[in-house]
Amino acid sequence: MKRALALALCVLAVTAHAADKEDDSHRFGVIGHSFNRGGEKQLREALENSSEKSLAFVVVTGIKGDKEGCTDKLYEERRDLIDAAKRPMIVAPAGSDWTECKNSAGKLNPIERLNRIRELFFGEPTTLGQKKLPVTRLSTSPRFRSYAENGHWEIGKVLYATVNLPANNNHFRPEAGRNNEFEDRLVANRFWLNRLFSLARTDKVDAIVLFSEGDAKASLEPTGLRALLRRDPQGRDGFTETRRQIMTLAQKFKGKVLLIDAAPHAKATPVIDWHGNLGHMSVNHGAIEVAVRPGSKQLFMLQDPAN
Repeated sequence: MKRALALALCVLAVTAHAADKEDDSHRFGVIGHSFNRGGEKQLREALENSSEKSLAFVVVTGIKGDKEGCTDKLYEERRDLIDAAKRPMIVAPAGSDWTECKNSAGKLNPIERLNRIRELFFGEPTTLGQKKLPVTRLSTSPRFRSYAENGHWEIGKVLYATVNLPANNNHFRPEAGRNNEFEDRLVANRFWLNRLFSLARTDKVDAIVLFSEGDAKASLEPTGLRALLRRDPQGRDGFTETRRQIMTLAQKFKGKVLLIDAAPHAKATPVIDWHGNLGHMSVNHGAIEVAVRPGSKQLFMLQDPAN
């Protein structure tokens, strides 16, 4: 009788655990850098499509194209457009949003424009959209008060986060004497990534998902002779330090690490490419949906946005 009771309790515990895992199942959407092709029209269509679905959140990569102006008016219009969506919306900044912006005198003023974007899109501890999710921002750390665009949030046992890595070689400028913005952001991102992986271990999450515009190519870091022979056309790969850091952190992490960016890809449709526990997917200018199924063999599964 005691054995039967113990067995019954064990079955109930396993069933409850499986139910909890099932409750953590969810889907999220990613809208690539729409302005690489369709501009605002494509962004509007993607926002409308995602709003009608039961997505936990949607990440939007970039708010404007490189041919558009850098005016407050345009920034505010795009913020209102994204904020009107029904789902929680997170913006991952793109290089075209700020890196080549100029002032009225024709001089580059990327930092001033980036700070304006931070005020408009990342000023609150929540997502945009009619439905809100709480977001913890790097700007809560006194040392990195400016970096509000880096934020993290959790759904079930998955930690999600944005990292400001613009596609144009991480905004490393070879002609500059000292890359102040690049170097300062490099320090902030290094701190941010260390913090994220530390939090993931503390919370015992199953996975970390990082969103950015630029592809750091962390899963393809060359080693040995290939690393020595590698040459960057601009003289320096602006993603090198971040790529190596992500690789090192991922190797010490027991769960999965998925990197999602808006880089172009040669395949007909995006795919998740896994190297050990480190996965990568580029969405280019398209829109994708990912189903998250904790406890299953395939934790992340691409979904057809048309369904």
